[in-house]
Amino acid sequence: MSTTNLNVLAASRNDVETQLAGARDPAVQLVNDWQIARYVSLLLCRVQQRLESRMMVNTGNWGLTADLRNRAESQAGHAIGDSGAYAIAREAEVFAMTEALRLQDSIPEVAAKSIMGIIAKLEMIVGADRDIGDPTDFPWPHIASVMRDLKAIAGDLPRGRRSRARTRGNVAKHWDSAAKVVAALEEESALEHRGQRG
Repeated sequence: MSTTNLNVLAASRNDVETQLAGARDPAVQLVNDWQIARYVSLLLCRVQQRLESRMMVNTGNWGLTADLRNRAESQAGHAIGDSGAYAIAREAEVFAMTEALRLQDSIPEVAAKSIMGIIAKLEMIVGADRDIGDPTDFPWPHIASVMRDLKAIAGDLPRGRRSRARTRGNVAKHWDSAAKVVAALEEESALEHRGQRG
């Protein structure tokens, strides 16, 4: 076997070892959990938006044809039932986003144990900025540049796999928590309403 082939084998073995070390790094696990939490919040946001669009049907629009107006009125009739689901979806989205932010806030407490862990932490920092700020402002392009350099040297993050069961479980957890909050608020409102009558 030639020396070149041995170098290629050694390099590929090092890549595999780097990937395995990264997979065991708590910072890599943190970024995987964060990505799942963000994905769940996006799913819940879509549910909330769909319910919101159903509730916003404007049946008074004279430009609608009779067929479209009938469909709109039918949807508006469902909107009354959708308002409870909408409130739950809105709260569930808040719970999911709060979980993502909690994971994001824990970056300083999690020690990276590999180059992959450092890349993971930078990935979260740069990813969080995409949501809230201008990615062209200092220091974001500079941090993104450092992250690209690290990835060129060490490789990309190991891909976390989203399981449907975990995603459904997270959605259900947030939905259940939100349903309890909405039910408690409705009960409190009903008690206040009865108190005002009496």
